[in-house]
Amino acid sequence: MPNSSTRIVSVQRLNQGPGARSLAEWWADERKSQTPESKAIEEAANLLRTSDTPVAFPTETVYGLGADATRSAAVQGIYRAKQRPSDNPLIVHVDSIDMLDKLLNPSQQSPGVAQTPRIPLPPIYEPLIKRFWPGPITIILPNPSGSDLAPEVTSNLTTFGARMPSSPLARLLIHATDRPLAAPSANASTKPSPTTAQHVHHDLKGRIDLILDGGASGVGVESTVVDGLCNPPAILRPGGIGIDELREVPGWENVEVAYRDGTLGVKEIPRAPGMKYRHYSPKARVVLFKAESNPEGVARHVRKDLQDSAIGAHNIGIVRTRHWKQGLGLAPEDVVASTIQPVAAPIDNLVSFPVPVQETGSPSSRTKVAYDYHLGDDTTSIAHGLFAVLRALDEFDVDVIYVEGISDSDGDLAAAVMNRLRKAAGTEMKA
Repeated sequence: MPNSSTRIVSVQRLNQGPGARSLAEWWADERKSQTPESKAIEEAANLLRTSDTPVAFPTETVYGLGADATRSAAVQGIYRAKQRPSDNPLIVHVDSIDMLDKLLNPSQQSPGVAQTPRIPLPPIYEPLIKRFWPGPITIILPNPSGSDLAPEVTSNLTTFGARMPSSPLARLLIHATDRPLAAPSANASTKPSPTTAQHVHHDLKGRIDLILDGGASGVGVESTVVDGLCNPPAILRPGGIGIDELREVPGWENVEVAYRDGTLGVKEIPRAPGMKYRHYSPKARVVLFKAESNPEGVARHVRKDLQDSAIGAHNIGIVRTRHWKQGLGLAPEDVVASTIQPVAAPIDNLVSFPVPVQETGSPSSRTKVAYDYHLGDDTTSIAHGLFAVLRALDEFDVDVIYVEGISDSDGDLAAAVMNRLRKAAGTEMKA
């Protein structure tokens, strides 16, 4: 069982990577120098090999919650820590093609065991791996007979998802552990994915022992999950690699979208993580507006919610992207400008302002607080900051968060951003 105290240990220096060295050479040099970071990686690797309590670590997408993918008790520790349904499959993280090959051909590694024909990497994945690995893309592979993977990893599917993270720190941890790591996002189930060590600590303190702090994740949304075992190949989850990029790869010109932004039915088995259950949700209710919504119509909707005592909106959050102006027109611009205040928060540039409201059925007006945040105009900034702002607004106990959506066609990351927002909101509306 994890200790009541959960430690955060910095390994940010290792983000610089191995340079011209191989992973093995890099790790040998770090261990020889006995750096604080190498000691932290050594401790984490030992926990992953011997403990049933998972370890949180950074990747280029979001923070992962890792466990030895070959041990059932260790993988079960992930489900306990996250309080995640056990029918949701986990992605397996590898440090090399050689480690992946050993997963595809377990009998080849066992002396005295009858050798079966080798299972090659399906050819359709070769150009994809050449272009995108290491990187934020997960491929679906056949789970072989006699698989080394714990059954809890695949949720009893005949396939498993694998990826090689581009984060050198993540690959170094996998190499030091010498095990493939099952690693979903390191958040409490259904909550926004963590992009900093502090997010992980907020959700999982007391449930795990160790968080490796590598700084903020770069991409901000999880990996793209693709299935090349079907024809045509399919995208099961949008993420860091977009459909336009995939269609540039030989064999993937006709890749199809095989996910929907809602959730699967109770009896449906998810083919990939993130397909079945509601995800990415803060405590507050999230109201997502379509990109083509009229900002004045949005403001009318928000004012009506503030006036309706049945809605119970006392403090609200406004998350803007491309077209909403600061304050959303909830008060005259000069009033907003004179009353707006910077807010000390884990994210920069969060501000608040008072909104006078005449509640329905109330003889007097009252003042409510609106927190306002601009995610940015470009899709990369929006993706990078999305989970962080949802978490930050939760810290201020807002009742409702109003989010300005973007068009799914606005670049490669847009579909992933809107997929996450629709799962957080459960609905999308147009004003």
